[in-house]
Amino acid sequence: MNNTAYTFGEIMALEQRYRATLVNSLGGFKSLVLIGTKSKAGTTNLAIFNSFFHIGANPPLFGFIVRPDSAERHTLANIMDTGIFTVNHVHEDFYKKAHQCSARYASNISEFEAVGLEEEYLQDFAAPYVKESRVKIGAELRERKDLSINGTILMLAQILYVSFPNQCMMPDGFLNLEKAGTLTCSGLDSYHTTNSIARLTYAKTDKLPDVISLKDET
Repeated sequence: MNNTAYTFGEIMALEQRYRATLVNSLGGFKSLVLIGTKSKAGTTNLAIFNSFFHIGANPPLFGFIVRPDSAERHTLANIMDTGIFTVNHVHEDFYKKAHQCSARYASNISEFEAVGLEEEYLQDFAAPYVKESRVKIGAELRERKDLSINGTILMLAQILYVSFPNQCMMPDGFLNLEKAGTLTCSGLDSYHTTNSIARLTYAKTDKLPDVISLKDET
């Protein structure tokens, strides 16, 4: 297989869209979620993100990145106003609708209505969940970090509520997202199903890991 290589200078010289597509692909497969919010005026909003990442379990924390707010960022504005939001996994039966949420709808238009997804409210939580999603998280903002390096915004949040299908929970607490049908993504517009190879035992210096779970055993 022949390789293509770029230096930093060559990367920066690439056409803007080409460079964005290339660099977004370099991180490999990423988490794919829809973030649901509601404005102070009561308009719901739904936006697709591929930057969701785990921070810690005690307390349960995660983060995600918002692009620079030089343009209108309805998700960012709603979270800053209300402090709460939902995170919803994407599945194959509505991934095209999820992708359409990246279109720049006006602030008075709900992406739920625009793309044909249904709002759901759980546990008296004011932010809307995606009813079609099988794995759902309710969260509150804990910290906002403005990153001077490129103008993006790091949002740090705490999990308040989770919901997922019973059959996805393994005895040791592992959540089998393949059973839930959760999709992943690469780049900006490529969506993928998953194919588990194995789970391995905790790594120790005195022995190699053993397989504790194969795809056909879960």
